[in-house]
Amino acid sequence: RQEKWKSSVSTQVKMPPCDFVPEKYESYPYERMQKIREQNVSPSLRMYYKKPLLLHQGHMQWLFDHEGQRYLDLFAGIVTVSVGHCHPKVTMATQKQLGRLWHTTNIYMHPSIQEYAEKLTSLLPDPLKVVYLTNSGSEANDLAMFMARLYTRNFDIISFRGAYHGGSPYTLGLTSIGLYKHGVANGFGCSTTMLPDVFRGPWGGSHCRDSPVQTVRKCSCSEGVCHANDQYLEQFKDTLSTSVPKTIAGFIAEPIQGVNGAVQYPRSFLKEAYRLVRERGGVCISDEVQTGFGRTGSHFWGFQTHDVVPDIVTLAKGIGNGFPMAAVVTTKEIASSLAQNLHFNTFGGNPLACVVGAAVLDAIEEDGLQKNSEDVGTYMLLELAKLRDKFEIVGDVRGKGLMIGVEMVTDKDSRHPLPAEEIDQIWEDCKDMGVLIGRGGLYGQTFRIKPPMCITKKDVDFAVEVFHSALQRHMERAA
Repeated sequence: RQEKWKSSVSTQVKMPPCDFVPEKYESYPYERMQKIREQNVSPSLRMYYKKPLLLHQGHMQWLFDHEGQRYLDLFAGIVTVSVGHCHPKVTMATQKQLGRLWHTTNIYMHPSIQEYAEKLTSLLPDPLKVVYLTNSGSEANDLAMFMARLYTRNFDIISFRGAYHGGSPYTLGLTSIGLYKHGVANGFGCSTTMLPDVFRGPWGGSHCRDSPVQTVRKCSCSEGVCHANDQYLEQFKDTLSTSVPKTIAGFIAEPIQGVNGAVQYPRSFLKEAYRLVRERGGVCISDEVQTGFGRTGSHFWGFQTHDVVPDIVTLAKGIGNGFPMAAVVTTKEIASSLAQNLHFNTFGGNPLACVVGAAVLDAIEEDGLQKNSEDVGTYMLLELAKLRDKFEIVGDVRGKGLMIGVEMVTDKDSRHPLPAEEIDQIWEDCKDMGVLIGRGGLYGQTFRIKPPMCITKKDVDFAVEVFHSALQRHMERAA
């Protein structure tokens, strides 16, 4: 059914039709839900929007609130719903397993853990063939740090400024976004290095990144030369010379930074950084929590877009389409360092999680979602780039596949972040017109677009038109 969005924002944009009809909402009234939230849920669990959404049901790329209002979900539960809300294949596999066996822990064999381990590792290059299953991305990164230290018998680990690798006490040392830091000791043995951000950093140009859309910064680099890359590598070498011992445990990086707003590095930076780290005895960890499972389009794993093979890969979020599961995949040698003593995870690799994980992999393949990410993502990036060219406050459009960032600025010359209250208004207007997007960046200045990988070009046309309307309204307010 085609419907005109009923909202306070006047727009002619028509939401694409959807023949799914949600069930009637029958839980507590909105006000009571809000009251319980205030009294019984930890205030550290913050909510989006002035009037937080009370979501009731999901179907593929769509979400429905308690009043039956429909929204296009461009944030996918923070990059977690990979194949679509309540994807029928994943739902069916889960329901079947629910009636068979929920839990035994991994001290016994049950079919799904072996089947899933084989299926998952077959998608990774040699020698990445051994998997340890956990429950969350923070836990996976925690374990990767632990493995790196055990295996190398070194301690120091390097991460990028602007990185997000988790909120557990151990991983907080690697996470380098001030908003997530608490006033307690953390990060012993963790060093950060300059982020090679070709839009906001000191160096950048018009050919640096692996994206259909480059920055508006100019450069005079000839073919095969990248001045920005060379400068950022000098900074990395400087960190190795000054901040860590001559032997290190490792280096961790997201192939594209997630929480920091889809920040991309110069094309060959990671390849050279990996070489420098291995020279120091360290292992290289690729945090694929947001970039894995075909989201970048051209490749199944984000690290493949950089032409590198890491020593340890961490996976979560899209791995389970919203089911709490995660994994660390590594080599036989590194995995065996953990086996010298006992390291146990009660729920890691439970029968339900493994069945969900396998069904997600099937859905990605059968629905052609990696190809869809590439086609629809490239289309969206190019459409958003037109808005960047039209509006002074849209500073940068970047990303790859369906991992997209739109960085908002006061003006393109200064690249100063657009003030939070102005971003809030644009964001709220998009929601009122039926489009949900995420926020990120060190100053909350970047819109994060990472939808379920099943979205269509029609959805993109709708979303871009809504964003266009919201930007136009902002310009009218400013005038």
